[in-house]
Amino acid sequence: MIAITGASGQLGRLVIRYLLERSPADQVIALVRDLSKAQDLVELGVTLRRADYNEPETFTGALKGVDKLLLISSNEAGIRTTQHRVVIDAAKAAGITLFAYTSVLHADISTLGLAADHRDTEEALRASGVPHVLLRNGWYSENYLASVPTAVENGALLGSAANGLISSAPRADYAQAAAVVLTTEGQAGRVYELAGNSSYTLSDLASMISQKAGKPVIYQNLPQAEFEAVLISVGLPAGLAVLLADSDAAAAQGALFDESGVLSGLIGRPSTPILDSLTDTVQ
Repeated sequence: MIAITGASGQLGRLVIRYLLERSPADQVIALVRDLSKAQDLVELGVTLRRADYNEPETFTGALKGVDKLLLISSNEAGIRTTQHRVVIDAAKAAGITLFAYTSVLHADISTLGLAADHRDTEEALRASGVPHVLLRNGWYSENYLASVPTAVENGALLGSAANGLISSAPRADYAQAAAVVLTTEGQAGRVYELAGNSSYTLSDLASMISQKAGKPVIYQNLPQAEFEAVLISVGLPAGLAVLLADSDAAAAQGALFDESGVLSGLIGRPSTPILDSLTDTVQ
C-alpha cells in the first residue's frame, strides 16, 4: 500500500496519475485534508483518507496498513517543519517501510531561503530511524510560466536571477520520478538530485517567450528588493513575493542549476524543456 500526502494538490494529483500506471488502484491511498475537494480521486479507484498536519491524531488511522509513504512538503512556510514532524512521528509509529520526501535541489548546501525547512525535515528523518529516500526536486517550470502572460503583455520579463542558469522541469516530470521511486525496490538511503536536462537564463526565457508570442519580450534584471516590491504591487502575497525574489537571487548564484541528469535517468526520457511548455502558455 502506497500513501500520498497532499494528494489533492497539483503535484499530488500528478503522482497518483503516474502511480496508477504502475500499481493497481486498490494499492494507492490519497491523503487529504478536505475529503470534499478530492472526490474525483475516488473515481480513479484509489482510497481516500483524511489526514491533517494540524491534527496529528488523524494520521493514526490514515496510515493504517500503509507500507510506503510520500510526504509532499507542505506549502505553509514557517510551520511546515512542525507539520512534517507530525507525519514522520506517525510513520515511525505505523512501521512504514519506506518514507519518501520531496525536498529541494541540493538542500544540504542550497542558498535558497526555503531550503532551511527542507534541511530541518531531512535531519528529522535521519534522527527518526525511519527508512527513507530524499527526492530533492529542482525548480518547477510552472513557477516561471505563471509570469509569461504578463511578460507578453508588457514586453518584459522581470526577475533577479541575472545570468544564473535554471534547470527546471514541469511538475509532471517530478511526479513521474516519484512514482518510479515508490514502485522500485531498494530505495531506502538514496538521495536523488532532480532537475531538468536543459538549462536557461531568464534572458534565454525572454527570447523563447518572444519567439512563441511573435512580439519582442526582453528580460529586465532588478535588485532583489525591487523585484520583491514589484511582485507585491501586482497582488502577490508578501510571503510568496519574498520567496520568489529570494529564489531568483539565489539562482543568480547557481542554486537552481544541476546537470547530473538524474531526473531523466529515473523517468527514462529527457525532461520536458520549458520551450515545449511555453506552447501551452503563450496564446
